[in-house]
Amino acid sequence: MQVNVLEAKNNLSQLVNRAAAGEDVVIARRGVPLVRLVPVRADLAHGTGAAIVEWLDDHPPSTRSIRPAEQVDAGIEAEREGWE
Repeated sequence: MQVNVLEAKNNLSQLVNRAAAGEDVVIARRGVPLVRLVPVRADLAHGTGAAIVEWLDDHPPSTRSIRPAEQVDAGIEAEREGWE
């Protein structure tokens, strides 16, 4: 279901209950979706290992910036030589 901001403001308790029951609730401004109400999963409390693993599954690290170990080692060695 999609509602506008004013309707959400006037019916927040009802919308929270519907979202907690599993219904998709989207709040829009001028017909453009802005936010989605979603229930907090008790088994994924903020900062727990399970929450971190799930977040990493949903947001995998970019492979673009991963350098080979040899290149990293060479960079470290070059930095160390600069201090000698």
